[in-house]
Amino acid sequence: MASLLGNLFILAAPSGAGKSSLIKALMEKYASNSDNAMEVSVSHTTRKPRPGEVDGQHYHFVSREQFEALIEQGVFFEWAEVFGNYYGTSRVTIEQTLHRGIDVFLDIDWQGARQVQKLMPDTCGIFILPPSIEVLEQRLTNRGQDSDEVIAGRMKEAVAEMSHFSEFSHVIVNDDFATALNDLEAIVISQRLRTMKQQMRYQPLLDELLGSA
Repeated sequence: MASLLGNLFILAAPSGAGKSSLIKALMEKYASNSDNAMEVSVSHTTRKPRPGEVDGQHYHFVSREQFEALIEQGVFFEWAEVFGNYYGTSRVTIEQTLHRGIDVFLDIDWQGARQVQKLMPDTCGIFILPPSIEVLEQRLTNRGQDSDEVIAGRMKEAVAEMSHFSEFSHVIVNDDFATALNDLEAIVISQRLRTMKQQMRYQPLLDELLGSA
């Protein structure tokens, strides 16, 4: 694969850790800055839309049959089944966005992250942890979206999800939201300043500087 100017970030976390809120806040902070372009990948899923979710904006909502057909066509960068529903990311869309110099954020689980990192080892993996198991359960309860039975299932799944934190290069504990957001921004900035990325971005300048000797 050719070198990509944009950076690919994976954010994974147990449900209720605040991952989606952190991504949204980061996008809003940089929305008006064209020099720091970033996008959140819109995944395909077979689950039903939640109240307020828009097809094509939050997810591409498809049937199970449609999703399985896309798998056969090799459309997905990664895909996984979570809580009985399929989730997947379009590989072509991601690569086209990265080639345009735009950073892409994938909101996926550890299974998807493992698939992506095999294909693109340069990916920056970030895992979001809650400050405690009690806080995580309270956050899920406060959503008011799920039954006690569903929450119990999510808590069990959360422990399994968190056991894979060491597969990611960065870990953020989301206790104070503002601090966690600053930590996330620091990781993004650090990733952008790596020599390999800076060399691609500033090759004409480097040629001029080194050629003047």
